[in-house]
Amino acid sequence: MRAVLQRVSRASIDIDHSEHYDLPNGGLVVLFGVEEGDRADYVPAFCQKIANLRIFEDQAGKLNLSLLDRDLGVLAVPNFTLAADCAKGRRPSFGRSAAPDFARQCFLDLVQGFTQLGVSPTVSGRFGSDMQIELVNDGPVTIVLDSKDIIRGA
Repeated sequence: MRAVLQRVSRASIDIDHSEHYDLPNGGLVVLFGVEEGDRADYVPAFCQKIANLRIFEDQAGKLNLSLLDRDLGVLAVPNFTLAADCAKGRRPSFGRSAAPDFARQCFLDLVQGFTQLGVSPTVSGRFGSDMQIELVNDGPVTIVLDSKDIIRGA
């Protein structure tokens, strides 16, 4: 599993040109992809890591506060292109992406995990849909997480 976290001052998503959701007070946009060989039991560790990662400033301007400390939200977006293999040629291969049904369930578990941890609001894109995301990256702070690192460091 891979996730790209972007700290944002605000964000929104349009799904299939018919649904619109906002993250007006900021927090994190989480692009989330699942790869072959990933296990469903990685998802809770991912949720815990993301919700508790200290990447927000305290009063002294230090990155000491988490999403939960600041009571901010998440916009979670499924993104199979995070599993792209660009080693050969100029066209990415997506053969490392997990099977769609498994990846969809992992994404739904991620969203549910954020909700269970008390991340509010938790808004999300929809697996397999056409989505447009607008965001204002705050900092910029952008972090890439890989399940191999999270599971090894747990």
